Amino acid sequence: MRKAWRVADVRSAEEALMARLPEGTLMQRAAAGLARRCALILHNVYGAHVTLLVGAGNNGGDALYAGAILANRGVAVTAILLDPARVHQDGLKALKASGGRESAQPPRTVDLIIDGIVGIGAKGGLRSGASATLQRAKERRGRHGQRPTVVAVDVPSGVDVDTGDVPGKAVQADVTVTFGCLKPAHVVGPAAPLAGEVELVDIGLAPWLRADPAILVPDRADIVDALPKHRPTDEKYTRGVVGIATGSATYPGAAILSTWGALAGPTGMVRYAGGAREYVVQAHPSVVATDRITDAGRVQAWVVGSGLGTDEAAATAVRTVLASSLPVVLDADALNLLVDGTMADLMRGRSAPLVLTPHDREFARLAGEEPGPDRVAAAQKLAAHTNAVVLLKGDRTIVATPSGLAYANPTGSAALATGGTGDVLAGLLGSLLAGGLRPEVAAVTAAYLHGLAGREAARQGPVSASDVAAALRPVVNDLRPGDQENVVTPK
Repeated sequence: MRKAWRVADVRSAEEALMARLPEGTLMQRAAAGLARRCALILHNVYGAHVTLLVGAGNNGGDALYAGAILANRGVAVTAILLDPARVHQDGLKALKASGGRESAQPPRTVDLIIDGIVGIGAKGGLRSGASATLQRAKERRGRHGQRPTVVAVDVPSGVDVDTGDVPGKAVQADVTVTFGCLKPAHVVGPAAPLAGEVELVDIGLAPWLRADPAILVPDRADIVDALPKHRPTDEKYTRGVVGIATGSATYPGAAILSTWGALAGPTGMVRYAGGAREYVVQAHPSVVATDRITDAGRVQAWVVGSGLGTDEAAATAVRTVLASSLPVVLDADALNLLVDGTMADLMRGRSAPLVLTPHDREFARLAGEEPGPDRVAAAQKLAAHTNAVVLLKGDRTIVATPSGLAYANPTGSAALATGGTGDVLAGLLGSLLAGGLRPEVAAVTAAYLHGLAGREAARQGPVSASDVAAALRPVVNDLRPGDQENVVTPK
């Protein structure tokens, strides 16, 4: 599990580490890591042209010292000082001593741009002068006629580091070289895609990061570990049974898609209860279907909501599952039925897991306000208020727990921004809950797998929810740990 820390916690760790090191050591470590990555990008370093966009303070210092290292290797380095009165003087001296030069304009040839405009302590978007200079540098061409590669120092300048918001103009980096630890802007919000490929340089900070991370980011190994492993003694009931109460005669597609998502999960059986029973059985013959939740039989978790409607019958379905002692996923219409507050006590008083899966508009109806620029804090606030795990859907989906934990999903895809894909996600999430996963683990795992399925479906062209559902099972099978086998040893 990767981790990201807020600026205040990074600053505290840096101060603790710097107190034990010779002055300037931390900056030299950062500059060395930055220069190394730039050299790898350039391939043929000698004779390459690098332009530094240098702001005030330590971020500009990192860029200048990295430029000095590159200049010593034969790179033609040009530094454009955006705030000459506040430039890092020692870094500038090192650059000039190594053969680098200072200029007010980008040179005619630019292979690589180093964004050292502002660091993690800055607020607001790029100022007009910096933005104009960046644009001029990007309009230049490299030795072979290619556009310059943009490398950001620590974070792309202009982003809000703690929230991942982009309040104005910001740098679009191809690569971001960050130091010591990840920051929220690398993994959440509209800032995350601006970072491009993120490389983390170890500068010895990790032991001094004493605060809890702001955000956890799962990787492939985490998902593999989370997925249930089937045992030789398992049968359909021990693997878990998930109940699906979605769709209606008016919206049968929601029922078909959510059931499809559930079938891709780890459970051994799917039961459907609702007005789209005939459509579901026709699409998925293995599903046991009834008209009502009370007739469904034994399940280990319920998924309720999408396509259900908001009439009294739908409200009864939501109240029924909330009154149970089973894990529950509430999606779409079920979330809309929570808005009037009549089920608030029933929801908050549950001891069994509850997961809410809103997109932004549903979130606004539930919370009474938009998620805003700090999506992590917004999801955490709603989770605490509802006593539920909240899966806030988006390009970088957030999973927040009532206790304050937050996860960011790294596999989001624009391909998922189409009707019905949320139904697939809800079904898969319910299957993972019925398979025994803790609610936050189930939510993180479902979002990760759903994102991979969206990416896989997009390889074939325009994506529909059915394409995502069809791609989901191969994605899950590719990640699922191998089943235990009975091994006979020959005598």
